[in-house]
Amino acid sequence: MALALVLAGCAKGGDGATQASPARTDAKVATGAEAKGVEAWFPLTVGGKALRVQVAVLEAEQQRGLMGRRDLEPDDGMVFVYPAPQQMSFWMRNTPTPLDIGFFRADGTLGEVYPLYPYDETAVRSSGLDYTLAIETNQGWFAKHGIKPGAKVDLAQLADALRARGFRPERYGVRAAGP
Repeated sequence: MALALVLAGCAKGGDGATQASPARTDAKVATGAEAKGVEAWFPLTVGGKALRVQVAVLEAEQQRGLMGRRDLEPDDGMVFVYPAPQQMSFWMRNTPTPLDIGFFRADGTLGEVYPLYPYDETAVRSSGLDYTLAIETNQGWFAKHGIKPGAKVDLAQLADALRARGFRPERYGVRAAGP
């Protein structure tokens, strides 16, 4: 199993990508051409609480993460999806918004939550080696909603979001029922 250094919120060299600031939409799953990029928003329930997330799957999207973003609404976030279980490591280069990071196993179970501080380039590593998902939210979101380790993410919603983005959920170990 490879140990991956996930550069959420930043890329060491930067890929020059820009993050769109889409208008607030309802929480239904995006479809069509607008769902193809990381800019699309999707509903995702975590521990029974609703989030609106962007889905980062491609390496460039994951490296860019929430870099430079100041436009997150209180229940917005980004989910990072990986094809194999691993230890995760995130930092906050060029990221002005204080965030929380939650690390999830392939079965959708939350294992760990840590705060991330603006512009802090100190790596925040998961202690577990078996995570396939990470969710960044505004700092305090998990605590505000009483979401603790053991809570579950709705994998059916994540599978729908991956399909809408043009990815096969099975490739990422997301094995939820759906079309």
